[in-house]
Amino acid sequence: MGCTSCASGAGGQPKGCKNNGTCGTDGCNKLTVFDWLSNMSLPANMIPFNGVEVRFKNGRKHFYINKENLTLSIGDIVATEAESGHDVGIVTLTGELVRVQMKKKKERLDTELLPAIYRKATQKDVDIWQAARDKEDDIQKKSRQIAIRLGLKMKISDIEFQGDASKVIFYYTAEERVDFRELIKELARTFNSRIEMKQVGFRQEAARLGGIGSCGRELCCSTWLTDFRSVSTSAARYQQLSLNPQKLAGQCGKLKCCLNYELDTYLDALQEFPKTDVKLQTDKGPAVCQKTDIFKGLMWFSYLKDGMNWHELKVSKVNEIIAINKKGDKVATLEEFKEEVFVNLEKEIYSNVVGQDSLTRFDQPKRSNKKRRNSNNKSRKRQPEKADKGAGTGSKSTATGNKPTPRSSNKKRRNNNNKPRPNNNQKQGPKKDA
Repeated sequence: MGCTSCASGAGGQPKGCKNNGTCGTDGCNKLTVFDWLSNMSLPANMIPFNGVEVRFKNGRKHFYINKENLTLSIGDIVATEAESGHDVGIVTLTGELVRVQMKKKKERLDTELLPAIYRKATQKDVDIWQAARDKEDDIQKKSRQIAIRLGLKMKISDIEFQGDASKVIFYYTAEERVDFRELIKELARTFNSRIEMKQVGFRQEAARLGGIGSCGRELCCSTWLTDFRSVSTSAARYQQLSLNPQKLAGQCGKLKCCLNYELDTYLDALQEFPKTDVKLQTDKGPAVCQKTDIFKGLMWFSYLKDGMNWHELKVSKVNEIIAINKKGDKVATLEEFKEEVFVNLEKEIYSNVVGQDSLTRFDQPKRSNKKRRNSNNKSRKRQPEKADKGAGTGSKSTATGNKPTPRSSNKKRRNNNNKPRPNNNQKQGPKKDA
């Protein structure tokens, strides 16, 4: 659901509406809900729900009551109630789906307690609102300079103007507690407006700024994720991931939220696996676990005396050995419980459709082609010499055409040419007496 200006331009390049999510169809925003009840009429004697969902900058949404019974639709710009003055936002949802959204977000369904929508925004309201939005980038740069000059350990990540340009909200992140009383006074004198400071977490900052993750897709927190649950390093350990902070951390500097997505599946699969610190008692000595494969259900064990040789065992066999050890008995060797796996080489399980190129083909040094070049040069030099010899024999072309003669005939001609020719002045044969 994008507006027409989001289509591709000449040469397939995207145009980009540059409205920063203010298009009429509301298709460029986070958690956009499609109103599939818009073309359906309500049953008889049913009063329509007077709650309205309004969106502000960076996907911030609130619910309001339509006291004036205005005819509103998705994409309308409205002036809403605020603590002081009024704010300007875009309607994202109306009707019965607002009731569903309020239940989902655990809001009270009593619309009388909600702030009200004053009116549809006039052209003057829209002009003031757009002018305030255009100044946000410059004010953000100046506010960062002021914070650095005051020596405050904080980062102002984003700012937001109220619709009537009477108040500015500064969103900042800080690892420690910050005393920004002097900062508020200087910001109020510089920008001549009321100042409000809101501290957000690093995950919320990444969600507001957006970006592309290591998977190549847009960040989950900036598209659909709203519930930021805590992520611990144990989630990476259960999934047998290397504890590399550069790979496990996202753009917010914290552990990636996607580590929790498949954690429940791994925990269910690990219920059949014994603990990795369990030692298997054998006649050759105790054996310890070296590696596990959750997907294939395999475990590798090695003896304490021979740690270089690993023995591959299935989880069922490992549990069987542990049950025998609990009874006080030992097994003879681990090799008895190892199952040989026969692979059918005739059946092709996987075929490389791209090509049979090896990944290490560039590691091998290139062979020099000097020998080939020298041999080719020698053969080229020999060819003109043979042609000259053939021209000196004075051979005549046959009447049959330009067909090549066999090699045997050439040998005969060469032998005939090597024989001495008689002198024309000398008479052949014996002399007869007169």
